[in-house]
Amino acid sequence: MADIIVPIKQVPDMERVKFDTEAGRIDRSSASGEINPFDLNALEAAVQLKEKLGGTVTTISMGPPQAESSVRDSLARGADRGILLVGKEFAGADTWATSYVLASAIKKLGAFDIIVCGEKTVDGDTGQVGPEIAEWLSIPHIAYVSEIREASDSSIVVVAEMESDHYAIQSPLPTLITVTKDVNVPRLPSFADKMKARKAEIETWGAADLADVADAANFGLKGSPTRLNKVVIPSEEGRKGEVFRGSPDEAVKKVADALQALGVLGSAK
Repeated sequence: MADIIVPIKQVPDMERVKFDTEAGRIDRSSASGEINPFDLNALEAAVQLKEKLGGTVTTISMGPPQAESSVRDSLARGADRGILLVGKEFAGADTWATSYVLASAIKKLGAFDIIVCGEKTVDGDTGQVGPEIAEWLSIPHIAYVSEIREASDSSIVVVAEMESDHYAIQSPLPTLITVTKDVNVPRLPSFADKMKARKAEIETWGAADLADVADAANFGLKGSPTRLNKVVIPSEEGRKGEVFRGSPDEAVKKVADALQALGVLGSAK
């Protein structure tokens, strides 16, 4: 039996979202919210572990009230319990404060065996929150997991990708892993599972609920040491064309010279 926890985040649809360059932030109201794609892989990994070992999967999300829809979606995808951390005290958190709040909620839950996180979020792309949760909880962690080879009630064996190399790593439990998108293909919820999730109870915890395990000074913006000074959105450039005029022989020579200048043909001898 294993008690498995999956932190999830609701993110905007990145194909439709707009950026507020003046405020230096993502305009989250410009696109609908969904579970971070990497967190879907984490949830699928957790459900597969539950199917193998038995036990439960609990998802935890920190966000605004509308993030309840993503927590509910996690129940449709195989989670047994969903908790939403909501309140103005949590607003404006960087990765440090976010990981602290999530770790505090996990402490409040009590005993656990495995925490499975997505490698990163598509709206932040830092890959920091998972390992930071492990540090707050003083447990081992393994990042960039692309395969879960073995799991038992006492340990887990995974394959982690580090640059061009692959490492088989065994860790005792409790432990935290962050998974890449190569670890699995998330299942789609059935209509029956969606209907069941619509009726399920979503627990909501506020800052007061964490008072016995956390220091509120580390919550939200006031607990965030990171300061964003500027956001720059790179311009998108399409293909550039060039016309070579002259006789066929002259045009061929111009094309060859251009390709050589780009290093495609190598140096002339």
